[in-house]
Amino acid sequence: MENYVVSARKYRPMSFDTVVGQSSLTVTLKNAIKSDRLAHAYLFCGPRGVGKTTCARIFAKTINCLSPKDNGEACGECESCKAFDEQRSYNIHELDAASNNSVDDIRDLIEQVRIPPQIGKYKVFIIDEVHMLSAQAFNAFLKTLEEPPHHAIFILATTEKHKLLPTIISRCQIYDFSRMSVTNIVNHLKNVAEKEGITVEEAALNVIAQKADGGMRDALSIFDQVTSFCGGNITYQRTIENLNVLDYDYYFRLTDLCLEGKITECMVTLNEILSKGFDGQRLINGLASHFRNLLMSRDAQTVDFIEASEEVRNKYKEQAQKCNPQFLFRAMKLANNCDLNYKQSQNKRLLVELTLIETAQLSSDDGAYSGRGPIKILKPIFAQAKATGHAAAHNPQAASQNTSGTTVTTATVNNATPDTTQRLSNLLANNGNSDNNRRISKVTSFSLRHSQLQPAKDAAITHTEGVTKQVEIAENKAFSENDLIVAWRMFASQLPQEDVALSTQMTNIEPTVNEDFSVNVVVDNPMLLSNLSKYIPKIEMFLMKELSNSNIKIHTRISEQTERKKIFTKREQLNIMMDRSEGLRKLRDALELELN
Repeated sequence: MENYVVSARKYRPMSFDTVVGQSSLTVTLKNAIKSDRLAHAYLFCGPRGVGKTTCARIFAKTINCLSPKDNGEACGECESCKAFDEQRSYNIHELDAASNNSVDDIRDLIEQVRIPPQIGKYKVFIIDEVHMLSAQAFNAFLKTLEEPPHHAIFILATTEKHKLLPTIISRCQIYDFSRMSVTNIVNHLKNVAEKEGITVEEAALNVIAQKADGGMRDALSIFDQVTSFCGGNITYQRTIENLNVLDYDYYFRLTDLCLEGKITECMVTLNEILSKGFDGQRLINGLASHFRNLLMSRDAQTVDFIEASEEVRNKYKEQAQKCNPQFLFRAMKLANNCDLNYKQSQNKRLLVELTLIETAQLSSDDGAYSGRGPIKILKPIFAQAKATGHAAAHNPQAASQNTSGTTVTTATVNNATPDTTQRLSNLLANNGNSDNNRRISKVTSFSLRHSQLQPAKDAAITHTEGVTKQVEIAENKAFSENDLIVAWRMFASQLPQEDVALSTQMTNIEPTVNEDFSVNVVVDNPMLLSNLSKYIPKIEMFLMKELSNSNIKIHTRISEQTERKKIFTKREQLNIMMDRSEGLRKLRDALELELN
């Protein structure tokens, strides 16, 4: 029985013209040989299985050919070429630096460099995986690499150029080998299948090429594996079954379900995929690539970026017409975020399910999307207040119910539900007014919670220009300073987005109330006073309605220098505390504490 030879060795290129996917490099080498402009050292770097060692062997064979062709190729007929083909040439020496990386191995190589070739002009030394050499071996090799004998040529091959010493790289001509495209791999596999008498489906070859990740050697190895599984007829279904690849039909099906918003069917399909043993991350990665291909299919200029068979490309084009570009963009971002969070997730299936649910809900709101991120809308918690206000405005009977002492005031702003605000104000007031620091802390806490719940831009402030409503105050009520601060900060939280700076500054202001219920507001600078002045009428109307008191009148002024609060550093704060507390000083001295 004839010995079997794997395809990667059997169909290894023997000339520059048969090298696949590296045409720019092979043309450069052929031109250098034709013009007799050969360097003494070359560095071939690139991913695994892309032809580095193969090109080095072809180069060594060609430069020693006794009768080279006009196109720069070896003749293949002379004694030197036959010796190369039969692997008995003494003009080529290969060293595996992964297992021969010591100083002694390099010294043996240097001894061989001194011996001139018996047949041909040059002795070629191919050092594979040269980055594995030790630092001492590199240093021993430097001088010979820089000034070798005229008959010696070194070809260094590596997959990790960054690990080489700069002194080594500077002595070499560098050739960067690139990954092979899916098209090049598929075409080469077709030729191999034709020579082997194997019938194949192009879709199956595309799966093999994508699995190889740009390496021809890997592609040929996978091809041999699939051939053993399928026999003489390689089909797409048998190939994905053997290689454990998820069928692209699942991606088309999931996309259709997401476009139709069928969440239940998406969950059923996901369960079917997981039950077949596929990993959730593989599904998400494949789905992200599928969305990317759909986006590329929408434009004739980018459709060639899809590495797939013609049949699959047509399916992409057909489905792409159903997809909005915004939908595809958002779906890709969701899939990408899921991929980034997959390893850290404790419940990986739930993460994938949530991603599919969000994707299935995208098609319902494409028109409101800007493309920057998911829309987050908080519904107003005081939505009922608007309805109440409008009802009062359109209810003459309610507007005419005035009692003695009633004051009719013109308001230009809507307000929160009075009973809700009053309950919160009373809650703060009932906590006690003796401790001013505790009171301010509670007011600030409420203000923060309220600002988080309140929408960023309240229609009650921004869309009521020129609109007047009759606000009835049946009886002027007394209010505490707590109530005033709460209402003041409620108004600040409702300011429009363009006045967010003023909103922050108002939050830091603590208005005070006089005996006649007028309000004093002290600001730090004239600019803040100017910005605040345009809102004073609205603030007065807002406070009148919130606090049920028509006597509110705001008086503003700029603070004196002595009134302004000094901001202490941490060390100054500590010193003040030490001065006030003898126990704290004793604790510091006993534990020998220091402020970092």
